[in-house]
Amino acid sequence: MAKRDFAIVLCSGGLDSVTTANFVKKDLGYEEIIILFFDYGQRTIEMERRFSKETANRLNAKFIEININELNFLSDSLINTQESPGIVENLKDTKEESDKFYVPCRNVIFLSYALALSESIFFREGKVADIFIGFKSEGKEPFPDATPEFLEKINSLSKTSCATHFKTIAPFIDKDKEEIILIGSELGVDFKKTFSCYVGADKHCGVCLACKLRKEGFKWACLEDPTEYSIH
Repeated sequence: MAKRDFAIVLCSGGLDSVTTANFVKKDLGYEEIIILFFDYGQRTIEMERRFSKETANRLNAKFIEININELNFLSDSLINTQESPGIVENLKDTKEESDKFYVPCRNVIFLSYALALSESIFFREGKVADIFIGFKSEGKEPFPDATPEFLEKINSLSKTSCATHFKTIAPFIDKDKEEIILIGSELGVDFKKTFSCYVGADKHCGVCLACKLRKEGFKWACLEDPTEYSIH
């Protein structure tokens, strides 16, 4: 893949996006990176911000935070409310549980801001960005805004609406969680400095869907899970 002048990496501080940032720096060789973080009223904002900033510091990247708290008022997702998500027992069919955490059009909004940032830098400095996002394979019933088809549409939109084509790339969109963990391990990612939980204030709860999938990822990757969970 031909590199552009710099990379913008959308980062939530989670395992997938932190691994993506390390991949962009260490494997793809981008020297200039912006870690782009969004505050949209998510209940785990403090931990997400902390580990996104730490990722930026470790990779010698610039950290930019964009506040879109209006999304909090539009969303009934459990990510934005204080309602208890309950304990996930069965991972064979996660569609119903996943839907509880779906934030309407979140990735459309995030990537629109990433494109606006890319275009503003292009106008000011003449540099072209590649945009990276940490989508992974979601199986048979993925979120509608985390699919290859969605990615294709975003890139089509960039071609027709921006001053130049800023490519949006999801390097792990065909990878399962355990594959991303193995890639992260090879890149030297400190998984203790990532936060995947949907609800925990200062540590992973251990029982929400994100925590369960994180545990399963380490299990199937045959690697020790260094995560501190409230409930094992």
